[in-house]
Amino acid sequence: MVYDGKAVLHRKEGGVKYRIWFERSPAADLLRLAPPEVEVLSPEGEDDPYAGLAGAQAILAGSHRYGADQFDQAPKLLVICRTGIGYDTVDVEAASRRGIAVCNAPEGPTVSTAEHTVALILAASKRIVQSGNRLRNACGDYYQKHQAIELDGKILGLVGFGRIARRVAQAGAGLGMQPVAYDPYLDDEMFPAPVRRAAQLDELLATGDVISAHIPASPGNRRLFDDRAFGLMKPGAVFVNTARGSLVDQEALLAALDRGHLFGAGLDVTDPEPLPPGHPLLHRPNVIVTPHIASSTTEGRRRIFEIALQQVLLTLNGQRPPNLVNGESWEKIRSRRGELRGEKEG
Repeated sequence: MVYDGKAVLHRKEGGVKYRIWFERSPAADLLRLAPPEVEVLSPEGEDDPYAGLAGAQAILAGSHRYGADQFDQAPKLLVICRTGIGYDTVDVEAASRRGIAVCNAPEGPTVSTAEHTVALILAASKRIVQSGNRLRNACGDYYQKHQAIELDGKILGLVGFGRIARRVAQAGAGLGMQPVAYDPYLDDEMFPAPVRRAAQLDELLATGDVISAHIPASPGNRRLFDDRAFGLMKPGAVFVNTARGSLVDQEALLAALDRGHLFGAGLDVTDPEPLPPGHPLLHRPNVIVTPHIASSTTEGRRRIFEIALQQVLLTLNGQRPPNLVNGESWEKIRSRRGELRGEKEG
């Protein structure tokens, strides 16, 4: 079924009450989680990645950027929910001006992303890919050529200490590592034993054997990990980033690897995403790059979908969603909902 001659829709049995737009058509197992009153719009098969927005009351946003132009395409849009933690791809101010709720799904990717972070730490410190490549190429002398780091007793430095970092800390402690975290926005009681709080970022960078990034993107921390930051890290340290690609000056990272200052790196996020095939980070034996798929497990995708869908449906029904980013605009959002429905919100 086609909406406005553009976006593909998937209508479940029953009357349509909600029109929700997705960047891509949801998988069938996820679509079954939506109630019968939902009509799902997507630009499937269209050249315009925002095709079909005109009919949307809600957006479940993935990797695309959303600002004034997109919001103005959708006159009935009431809510946009990011299918993850970060909402740096959404112009929150532009949404608030129009009475559009901005939500996220912070709990959704936590478990899967934390596990992926630990996998990158292990793979980079053990140089698993490099060793596997030697075997495939029949290089021989595998034991002598293999280089790896034992993590037991090493310091796990966590830049940011949110949901994901806390689970990484638990896993690191289970491996015998000593978790140390830097997060200036948290009180001391938010750092439970055995996690030690670092007073300064420089202190953490200088002492960590593994440095793992867990902070959101913002103008203030763009390229936070630059020449200076990598220079402060211990010789032989491992750097891991499953947060945002914009946090890292990739040329500075390559330089630190080239001079042998870093032992290796594991990245699930880059800038741009995905990296072009010839990018040097993709061809270094001591670097592992995955294409921003840390949360993409069967369980993670379902959890993210359910949480994001809940935020959208609550908003469309006039109830304040628990993960509302622009809470200061809630009364304006409620009032606009009433106007769109021809009702007076009490």
